[in-house]
Amino acid sequence: MSATPTVYSRTVEVDGLTTGYLDAGDGEPVVLLHGGEFGADAEVSWEHTIAALAKTYRVVAPDQLGYGRTAKVIDFADGRGMRIRHVARFCELLGITGATFVGNSMGAVNMLVDAASAAPLLPARRLVAICGGGEILRNEHVSALYDYDASLPAMRSIVAALFHDQAYPDDDAYVRRRYDSSIAPGAWEAIAAARFRRPRAQRPATPEPEYERISVPALFIEGGADKLKPPGWAKQLAERVVHGRSAVVDGAGHCPQIERAGVVNDLLLGFLAADSEGR
Repeated sequence: MSATPTVYSRTVEVDGLTTGYLDAGDGEPVVLLHGGEFGADAEVSWEHTIAALAKTYRVVAPDQLGYGRTAKVIDFADGRGMRIRHVARFCELLGITGATFVGNSMGAVNMLVDAASAAPLLPARRLVAICGGGEILRNEHVSALYDYDASLPAMRSIVAALFHDQAYPDDDAYVRRRYDSSIAPGAWEAIAAARFRRPRAQRPATPEPEYERISVPALFIEGGADKLKPPGWAKQLAERVVHGRSAVVDGAGHCPQIERAGVVNDLLLGFLAADSEGR
C-alpha cells in the first residue's frame, strides 16, 4: 500500500497579493478551485480529495482572493475576472503550463467562464465542474448563503444548505470550523462586498457562458440531492460541450467531494486516466 502523500501548506506572492495554497504529490498538475460560500477555503473544500489525487498527480489548491490565507481584496467592477487572472498568474508563477482544473461551485463557474471565453487565461487541459455552472435556484437555501450575518446560527444554515446529510449542520465542531474561517480578519468583508452596489443601481446582467466554445474534455458532477441547483443540470451542460460528460452522485448535496468523497475521487481518477489514454 502506498504511503499517504504529504500535503504542504505554502504561500506565494502573486503580483503583490499573498496567496496561500496546499501542495502535494508529483506528476501532471491538478488545480483545485474551492467554492464561494462564506467560510470556504482550500483545506475545508478539498481535504478529502488532495491525498487521493496526489498519489498520481501533483495537486495544488489555492485559497482564492478573499478566502483562507489569501489577500482579502475585491474588484467591484470585475470580481470574477480578477479571481480568474489571479489563478492564472498563480499557475504561471508555479510553472504550471497545463493542468486539469477541478472546481466546486464558484470555482467551477470561474473556470467554465474562462474556458468559454474568446481568450482563456487558465492553462486548462481538462475541466471538472462539481456543482458549478448553469442555473442556481432561488430558495431559502440560496438565501442562507447570500444573507450571512457572521453569526453561528447563520453559518449552521449555510452548512445545511450545502449538504444533504443533516449530520453536517448538527456537528457543532464542523460548523464552528467554517464559522471561524468566515470571521478571519477581512474575510466576511471581502465576500460580503461582492454584493454591494450603490442605491437604486440595477443588478448587472450576467451573460451565460457559451459552453459550446469549450474545447477541452469536461466532466460535470452533480450532487443528486443538491438544494441549490435543479436536477439534470450536469447532463444538460455536458451535452453542450464537444467533449463533455456528466455524472450524478446520489445522496450528496452541493459539496459531493466532501459528502461522498470516495465516489467523487473515483470519478476524478477515472476521468483523468481515461482521458490520458485517449490522447
